[in-house]
Amino acid sequence: MIVLFTDFGLTGPYTGQVQAVLQQLAPSVPVIQLFADAPAGQPKPAAYLLAAYATWFSARSIFFCVVDPGVGSARRGLIVEADGRLYVGPDNGLFELVLRRAGSPRCWEIMWRPATLSASFHGRDLFAPVAARLARGDAPGMMGSEIYRPTQLEWPDDLFEIVYIDHYGNALTGVRGDRLATANMLVADSRHRLSHAETFAAVPAGQAFWYVNSNGLVEIAVNGGRADRVLGLAIGGAVAVVD
Repeated sequence: MIVLFTDFGLTGPYTGQVQAVLQQLAPSVPVIQLFADAPAGQPKPAAYLLAAYATWFSARSIFFCVVDPGVGSARRGLIVEADGRLYVGPDNGLFELVLRRAGSPRCWEIMWRPATLSASFHGRDLFAPVAARLARGDAPGMMGSEIYRPTQLEWPDDLFEIVYIDHYGNALTGVRGDRLATANMLVADSRHRLSHAETFAAVPAGQAFWYVNSNGLVEIAVNGGRADRVLGLAIGGAVAVVD
């Protein structure tokens, strides 16, 4: 399958144009839209989301990943192999955590170019055809030159910031749940002290708390309410652990 992870938005033509390319070039391969609303133009928080959610998919999945504020610049295009999955997208840190957490990752700089390549939509014109070819069974080396490692960034292993606000107003962080103890108190944006609960039903209606979501990330929620509105939270907001 081909898994879409982008900041293209839930409306507009961009995802549809990419899906059209994939349908034309790999018509028998299912396409799954995982995120169309990854943090817009922000590879850093998106990298922590990608690393957490990709592990849910089986080996041999192809991830089409585009959060690309540097499109049209000298940044490279990459194919990454990590724990049996293949990722296609820009070399801007989006794959930093996937690479760091994988056993024996490999990377290729995409050297292949289509007959027509726009300056501003490499997702459609470059990365989608590459993802389709991988899904059809082409080897990464047929389209790229293997490199030791893409640009490494000094990002922490766990990001103590809010990286995503979901449809319900819950605030996902870049912190893996197994890095915290249930006794820990979490402070969001230096104002709100939050205790741990296993589930929404474990706290009274209207109460804010933190829990470990089904993909292993620490998440801030309000039972029966929107944490983003109740607590005034946004992507990039800091969280911290206190005794």
